Amino acid sequence: MDIWLRRESWLDIRRRPSRRQVLRGLGALGATAFLPDAILRAQGPVTAGNPRRLDLHHHFGSPRWITRAAEVRRQGWEAFQGYSPATVVEAMDKAGVATSFVSCTEPGIWFGDDFRIERHAAIELARDMNEYGARMMSDYKGRFGLFAVLPLPDIDASLEEIEYAFDTLRADGVGLLTSYGDIWLGDERLRPVFDELNRRNAVVYTHPTDATCCHSLVPGTSPGTLEWFTDTTRSILSLIQEPPGAGRGGNAPSSSAATRYANIKFIWSHGGGTLVGTAARVVGGITAENLARTPAPNSRLHHVRRFFYDTAGAANPLKMQALKRLLAGTSQIVFGTDYPYGGAQMVDDVEALFAVGFTPEELRGVDRGNALRILPKYAS
Repeated sequence: MDIWLRRESWLDIRRRPSRRQVLRGLGALGATAFLPDAILRAQGPVTAGNPRRLDLHHHFGSPRWITRAAEVRRQGWEAFQGYSPATVVEAMDKAGVATSFVSCTEPGIWFGDDFRIERHAAIELARDMNEYGARMMSDYKGRFGLFAVLPLPDIDASLEEIEYAFDTLRADGVGLLTSYGDIWLGDERLRPVFDELNRRNAVVYTHPTDATCCHSLVPGTSPGTLEWFTDTTRSILSLIQEPPGAGRGGNAPSSSAATRYANIKFIWSHGGGTLVGTAARVVGGITAENLARTPAPNSRLHHVRRFFYDTAGAANPLKMQALKRLLAGTSQIVFGTDYPYGGAQMVDDVEALFAVGFTPEELRGVDRGNALRILPKYAS
């Protein structure tokens, strides 16, 4: 696997039925007075005239990527047929979304299990996707941000793409998968890339995939049912776990990868995947006493609480209330839609948040305020 990591080594080769029509009709009529007061105070009108939400889990595809995805027919490829930025903006307007930060969904920019076969095409496709995303930002000013694609696990090509994406395209961050082959994000082999992202105080959005080990562990079940969420937790663990021989526990300081990359603002999809359900093992120290007090600096719980988590596919009372308890509040939870999946109805994702049990103030933070702490240029 190590030979994947340096360029010179390769010179020789969704959801339940909703009231979306009601919300859409209210938006068209401007009839926000008929919405519950708590919703209005928290969210503002769900209309094109007052878009405020920031969507941090939003996928895009260049024509070249869409063609390749259709050829491979990886799960979800159908959702991108007929994709266009103009159609996306229409959906955003109906859901009151001000800006969507576009990122590449799984399986990323290489579609098989052997990066060596697709390496050159993947590097080219990363550049194609990033330039297409930059054009979306230019053509629809203020409506799109870019979490740039990196051609991992190629280190040299990824460092080159970081420089181009941030310094030329003005990307807002990078969008990574939770794993690449048998490498998760805390792996020492990715250290040069994360050191550079840490130097740039970067936002790192992550999206799950099914690793090479685990495409179809349960016969007849797609990886999107369970495996993607588990891979998210694997990647979180790879960042927060201590080196061999170091102390463990949710309140014990560590010298983990997350500690090394303290300047990176990590965003995890789907409310952190299976993190809440496995917190006693992955985070450790999950007692009422530990949850009630401030965790020790650089402990596992400290890092889990400094990470951000989006609501895409997780906006239900069970998941959101449990995540709120683990995080000691909602300040690290950000809005996400997983567009264009789930029938491409972003209004559904807004409606789902109304029912998770958050206060109006908490909903305002999820909608917009929490994301602005790491993306402040979108405050105006």
